[in-house]
Amino acid sequence: MTRIYLDNAATTAVRPEVLDAMLPFLRQSYANPSSPHSSGQAVRHALDAARAKTAAALGAKPYEVIFTGGGSEADNLAIFGLMDARADKGRGFITCAIEHHAVLHAADALRRRGDDVTVLPVDAEGKVEPQALRDALDDKTVLVSIMHANNEIGTIQNIKELASIAHERGALFHTDAIQTVGHVKLDVEDLGVDALALSAHKFEGPKGVGALYLRRGTRVKPRVVGGGQEFGKRAGTENVAGIVALATALELAVAEMEAESTRVETLRDRFIDEVCGKIEATALNGSRSTRLPNNASIRFEGTDASGVMIALDLAGIEVSTGSACTSGSLEPSHVLTAIGVPAEKARGTVRFSLGRTTTSAEIDAVIDALPSIIGKLRGVAASTLAQPLTAR
Repeated sequence: MTRIYLDNAATTAVRPEVLDAMLPFLRQSYANPSSPHSSGQAVRHALDAARAKTAAALGAKPYEVIFTGGGSEADNLAIFGLMDARADKGRGFITCAIEHHAVLHAADALRRRGDDVTVLPVDAEGKVEPQALRDALDDKTVLVSIMHANNEIGTIQNIKELASIAHERGALFHTDAIQTVGHVKLDVEDLGVDALALSAHKFEGPKGVGALYLRRGTRVKPRVVGGGQEFGKRAGTENVAGIVALATALELAVAEMEAESTRVETLRDRFIDEVCGKIEATALNGSRSTRLPNNASIRFEGTDASGVMIALDLAGIEVSTGSACTSGSLEPSHVLTAIGVPAEKARGTVRFSLGRTTTSAEIDAVIDALPSIIGKLRGVAASTLAQPLTAR
C-alpha cells in the first residue's frame, strides 16, 4: 500500500540533498571542530559556514546563532537563560495559553521557583490581543514568550507588534518559531525579537538539532555548562553533521519558499473547502486567513479523533490528533480549550499537515476517503449511544 503522509508538522523526511551534505561529517570529516590540527580546523570551517548560512536565512549575524540539540532546548535556553541573566530587573514572565509544552512547562518551572508568571488568553482564532499584553506588562517584566505560529491550529501571531509592545516596557521578547522557520518568510530584524527558536526536522533536516537566534548584546545564562562552545552559551562538542544538515535544509527551504508556499496553500485551501463542504458538522480550527500554509486543523463533530486517525491509518493516510508531543493524552487539547472549543467538539479534531512532497493526487485521495470514514464512525457512535446502558 502506498501511504499518504500528512503529518509534516510533527516531522519531515530528510531530503536527499541534506543527507548528502551531512554524510561526509559522519565519515571522513569527523574531527572535533575545537581541535587545533588541520582536520579539526577543516571541520571548524564547515561549522562556521553552516552558521553563516543559518544566519543569512534568518536575517541575522553569524555570532547571533547558537546551535542546540533541538527546538525544546532552544526554547529553554531562551526562557531560563534570559530570565536568570536579568534577575536584577525583576522576575516577571509572560506567555500565552496556546504555547507548545516546551514553553508552558518552562513557565510552570518558573512559577514553582517563585517567579511571577502570567499566561495570556487568546481569541477564538488563537491570537493574543495586543491590549492584553499591554495590560499584563509592568516594570518588573523580564521576558515575554509568544510563539510565531501554533503547531496545532496553525494560527500566526503578529509578533512584530507584540515584540514592540514588550520593548516599550523594557522587556525582552522570545518567540518559538519552530513551525514557521523554513515555511513562512521572516526576518529577525523586521520581527524585532530578541530570541527565536527553530528546529531542523520541521523543514526537512534531521532530528536532534536546532538553533536559537539571540540578538547581539543580549545576555543569557547558559543551561549547559562545560567548554566554551557556541560563544560560551551552550557547552558541548557541536553536532557538526546535524548543523551542516540544518543549514543546508534551511537554505533550500528559503530558496523555494515563495513558490512552495503558494503551491501548498492552494492544496490546503482546496482540502479545507471540499472537506468542510462535503461532510456535515465539520469546521476549521484557527484563523482561515492568517495561518501556516501547510496546516488544516479540522474538527469532525460526533467523532473521536483517535478513531478517525486509526481509520485513516488503516486506509494508508497518516495524520495526527494535534501535537506529536501530547498525542497520547486523553485530555482535550489545551490549544482547543483556550480558543473556546467545547470538549465534546474538540475531541473530534484531526490535524492534516502538508509538505513539499504532498501531491494534488494525494489530497484528492484523502478528500475521497474522508466522507465514508467519518460517516461510518458517526454511525458507530450513534449506535453505541442508542444502546441501553446495561448493554454497554
